[in-house]
Amino acid sequence: MLFENIKIALSSMRHNKLRTLLSLLGIIIGVGSVVAILNLGQSVQNSITESMNIGGLELITIYPTGSSRKTNLFDESFGQELMKNVIGLDYCLPVASSNARVRKGQEIKTVQVNGVNSGFFEVNRTELLYGDYFSAMDNINRRQVVVLGHDLAEDLFPAGDAVGSYVSIFRNQSKSYLVVGVLDKQEETLGTSFDSSAYIPFNTYDQRFRSVTTVSSFTCHVMEGFNATEVADEIEEYLDRMVGEDYFNIFSAASMVKMAGEVTKTLSSFLAAIAAISLLVGGIGIMNIMLVSVAERTREIGIRKALGASPRVIRGQFLCEAVTITLIGGVLGIAVGALVSYAIVEMVGWTLHFSYAAVAISIGFSMFVGVFFGWYPAIKASRLDPIEALSYE
Repeated sequence: MLFENIKIALSSMRHNKLRTLLSLLGIIIGVGSVVAILNLGQSVQNSITESMNIGGLELITIYPTGSSRKTNLFDESFGQELMKNVIGLDYCLPVASSNARVRKGQEIKTVQVNGVNSGFFEVNRTELLYGDYFSAMDNINRRQVVVLGHDLAEDLFPAGDAVGSYVSIFRNQSKSYLVVGVLDKQEETLGTSFDSSAYIPFNTYDQRFRSVTTVSSFTCHVMEGFNATEVADEIEEYLDRMVGEDYFNIFSAASMVKMAGEVTKTLSSFLAAIAAISLLVGGIGIMNIMLVSVAERTREIGIRKALGASPRVIRGQFLCEAVTITLIGGVLGIAVGALVSYAIVEMVGWTLHFSYAAVAISIGFSMFVGVFFGWYPAIKASRLDPIEALSYE
């Protein structure tokens, strides 16, 4: 009986192509909008995650504020103290930073000079274009060696002969530093650029460049198996107890990803709900078409009833027809939504992540619309009196 009803529905649609197409448009637009919005929301969320992952989701950065100098807490040894009191950290490296001029010949650049430990590069997953990083012994012995960011090296050494050469770094006075390595180009992550910076050993920075009392930041690495967001919360609680919330800021890529994901999901759901309103409009169109169909086929209904068709059979026929129309519209809407979302992500350079939840929601909602808006016309058809129906002109 079900297949017979589907055949009747398809036959009716073939005989009224234009009317059927107009009925389908509302469903196609509604479903297409929902699918496109949810696909784009998922694509945005994953693009944010991929972008954050470049800098490392397992990294937590602590920034002491200007007023924290009064606490004498954020010195070089703070990282070791933090690791003793917060479980889940295997590194907490100090970074001292300030702007200075770097010169090679007649070329002078004002850049950020960072004093870091040798483990800083491994923790931040940087890669070398050529040369090497400075070693732990370079740091212990306060050697005047430097690793240059990609863009800075290109500006100072256009010929690519940076390693083994010397550059002058100006603070209060000029000092010569041996270039031991050049970083490969690295994408900027949330405003942090490795490409235009210079890196010298932390002890060298402290003794020969600028005395460090309060470091600029601490780069902490979360152990494998620990949740970076939870560890960041524990660090924040510890620092609140030690110095108060006004003396530091914490940045965690994992927390940002989580927050961005929640915002994106909420916004996508809200927009999808708005787009779904067009499905209701399409459903009203389906009801209208079904009422017209009932009026046009009144004699057919009378004949079927005269031959013994029960109200339940008649009702099932028209309900099946309404659901068939909405399902076809739903499938076409999914295709349209997928094409639209693909075109948009190609234009903006994201990677498309297809939301299968959007397909399930769209198909389910299409069936609901078909049943909901097809119910009244189906009931009306099933209650027609056979004699009146046969005499209907």
